[in-house]
Parts: sequence; structure tokens; C-alpha cells
Amino acid sequence: MTSASSPTPVSRIRWRRGRVTELGRSWRDAQEMTVEVPGDGAVRALAHPSLVGSPALGDDVLLNTTAWAQQLGTGGYALVVAVPDRLPPDPTGPGHLVKNRYSPLQVSVQGVDEQQTEHHDLIAAAEDLGGMPVVVADLHSALPAVLAGVHVTDPALKVAYVMTDGGALPAAFSRTLDTLTDDLAGVVTVGQAFGGDLEAVTVHTGLLAARHVLGADVTVVTQGPGNLGTGTPWGFSGVTAGEVCNATYVLGGQAIGALRISEADPRPRHRGVSHHSLTAFGRVALGGVTLVAPRGLGSALGAQVEEDLAGQPERNFVEWVDSEGLDEALAASPVTLSTMGRGLAEDRAYFLAAAAAGRYAAQLAIFGLPPV
Repeated sequence: MTSASSPTPVSRIRWRRGRVTELGRSWRDAQEMTVEVPGDGAVRALAHPSLVGSPALGDDVLLNTTAWAQQLGTGGYALVVAVPDRLPPDPTGPGHLVKNRYSPLQVSVQGVDEQQTEHHDLIAAAEDLGGMPVVVADLHSALPAVLAGVHVTDPALKVAYVMTDGGALPAAFSRTLDTLTDDLAGVVTVGQAFGGDLEAVTVHTGLLAARHVLGADVTVVTQGPGNLGTGTPWGFSGVTAGEVCNATYVLGGQAIGALRISEADPRPRHRGVSHHSLTAFGRVALGGVTLVAPRGLGSALGAQVEEDLAGQPERNFVEWVDSEGLDEALAASPVTLSTMGRGLAEDRAYFLAAAAAGRYAAQLAIFGLPPV
């Protein structure tokens, strides 16, 4: 109870109530809809049925419109918090890992690393990744490009995806993952992220699960869709890419950095090699990481990338990888490639760099040692 002398708490959520007037696209565990909200009009909204049930036409829904009101790009939906007149049934499945902890929407899932699962003994006994290549990127948009680079090199390689909690927490929010279901060995959500084929407490057990449960030859790790940035070197959710490299090093994997390279980004700090890549891989990844740059960037951008990477610490290696065939692989991706609102034609360098990291990882998986 708030005492007389305590200030009234300031609301951190923009609450609205409205009625569903149209149902839109659905994928994985996500349902788009239009909700008519008094005072706001038609609002673009999203529900995760496993959390709140499946809203139907005419249902009244309770919405969190905070991100919608800010007109955010990736996450600019109003989110359905509840269908108050038609609540879903109580959960009956096993699992005691609580994610989105202590928020009003915390959920319980069964973790691959908890005692009651069939995989607990395997994960408890696993000590390393056996040299598995782990491609680490700071943005979710790199995933389909990395995958294209792996599979154009060897389509038989099994690729797992580990999603960290720097962006979206529900894996179901990602239409990319829905499209890539048949191309991935599986999805592991770690930390506060949830909704993968497997759940894990930490990125460490997530990597071990990718290797030993999913049988991955290569694993890709990024945050979920969206990110949080402040225009400062350290205030970016993707800085944790460096911590993923550290986890990979500790577990005996081979960390490969998918560099964020652009000649189209209007912000100078992201031209050439983004300052976020230089911070995460150059200053946070203390165990060392192989940074992959693609040949074929063009002389001016190639020279800038070479200059940007010249100051890397000795523990990091820079590998220039042949890009032959990567443009075609990217164009053939089942996912419509997009990063910061730019597609393949607008920001080829970004996707080419991610695909080159995937090719390098595939070569490591095939030959076991860095290719000469």
C-alpha cells in the first residue's frame, strides 16, 4: 500500500481496451489483428495465443499500446495482454523455468537443462562443444543471410539457432523463424527469451543443447527481432554478442563474428564496420573471435573495412572470404532480407558479410580447422 507520504507511482504502460474488427496474418505462435480503440481508432495489434488465447472477431481485448504509440519499427504493435471475457485454460504441461520473470506476463516453460527433462543428464554431463563453429551476430536480420552462406557451401550441414534476450523475448514474434523452420535443426531460446523448440537458462546451456541435443554442425546466435540502441558504444543490446563469444570460447567452440558492414546506413558510426561490431568483438570478446569480411565489397568499401579492422587485438583474427555464389544464395533466400528497413539491393554489404561468416563456419565444420 502506498503511504500518504509516498508519491503515486507513474504508469509505465499505456493501457487501452478495444474490440477486434479484423484478423490478419498468423505465423508460429502469433496472430495479427486490427482492434478498434476509442480515441485511437484502428490499432495494429498482435497476440501470442499460447499466452493469452486466440482472440476472435468481436472480442474485447486488453492492450498494451506503449510501443505502438511510439511508432517503433520492428516492435510497433499494440500487444494483446488478455481477452478478459474469454480466458484461456490453465497450463497443464511440465516445466518450472519462469521466463519474463516477475513481469505481469511471466510464463513457465520446461528447460532442456532442468531435472525433469529427458535431456538433463546429457546437458549435465556435456563439457564442451567439440569445436563447433558458432556464428555470432548482433542483429536478428543476419540469421537468414548466415544460413544462406552455410547451405550454399554445404546444404547437408545441420544449423541450429540460439536466440538471446536482447530484442524480442517471444521467438514466435519472428516471421523469419517461421519461414526458416524447415532449414534449421531447431531453435533454442535462452535467458528471458522463450518459445523455441528448446528452452535453456543460459547461453551456455543453449549452446550445449544446440550441439548435443539438436546435433548441430553449426550454430548461429543473435538477439531476437528488434534491438535497443542509444547512439553510444556501450548502450546497445547487441553488445552481448561479445559475451556469446566468451561463452563459446569457454565451452571449446569456435567463435565467428558476423560483422555489421554497411555503405548505405545514413549514420556515420555504422558505415564501414559498425562501431557496435568493433565494441562487441574487439573489446568484450576476451577469448578471441574470427572476424569474417567478404571479398567483393568494392575497392572503396573494402579499403574502409580493412582500415576499420586494423586495430583489432591480437586475439582476434580477420579472414577475408571468397564471395562467389553468395549473391545468388542471398537472392534465393526464402526470407525477404531486411535490416533497418533496407533490403538486399539497398544494403548488399551487410547481408554479404553475414553470408561470408556462414560460409566460413561451414568450411570449419567440413574441414575441422580454419581453411587456408
